[in-house]
Amino acid sequence: MRREIHKWWSSNLGKDMEVAVYGDWGFALLMFPTAAADFLEYERFQLIDAIAPHIENGKCKVFSINSINSESWLNDWMQPQDKATRHQQFNHYVVEEVVPFIISDCEGTVPIITTGASLGALHAANNFFRRPDLFDGTIAMSGCYDLKTYTKGYYDDNCYFNSPIDYLPNLTDTKILNKLRSKNHIYIVSGQGDYESPDASRQLSDILHAKNIPHELDLWGHDMTHDWPTWRKMLPHFLDTKF
Repeated sequence: MRREIHKWWSSNLGKDMEVAVYGDWGFALLMFPTAAADFLEYERFQLIDAIAPHIENGKCKVFSINSINSESWLNDWMQPQDKATRHQQFNHYVVEEVVPFIISDCEGTVPIITTGASLGALHAANNFFRRPDLFDGTIAMSGCYDLKTYTKGYYDDNCYFNSPIDYLPNLTDTKILNKLRSKNHIYIVSGQGDYESPDASRQLSDILHAKNIPHELDLWGHDMTHDWPTWRKMLPHFLDTKF
């Protein structure tokens, strides 16, 4: 399996940002880390190994990016408005730097599916819902889609427009809605075991239903906890059965 590490100075974030690339062919699977983790987290916790057959047979090509969560919502020393600004800068980094890199590395436009677990699921889903013109679907695992869970009471426009359960109910832009309604790969997934929040996935699903956005809500069993063994089963399952 091809494995390469790329790094460049991000003009949006003002720092070096790394991307790990696995594979040669297939649709692009863009992975967002959990919590304050980094671009190699999914490799360290064997999730890349779990999906290796799909990478090696050319079904997907994986792009695992770095997070800046420790410089935003998980940093207790920052002012809340600075956290919100940093989150928005991260979105610009993804759209303006990572997406063009994926297109260049794939030597042309390919479908891009976002994915992530825990806080990574929020980033994966949020980037997809904000820009369905760029992304073709999402596999959001064990997420909470209310950004207010992380803001400790702070709320501004940057929070609103990065909190799917807040902005999606009010979405009226026909062009964006039609884009979302045309997608075939929206998967909202959660276990129901320890530290999972299946109600968060149900809440997002209810909003998508109300907006007539086709999707699949998949709640796994009470033995599926908020941990790596769960995600090492979930992601291969969806690559096996839905793509």
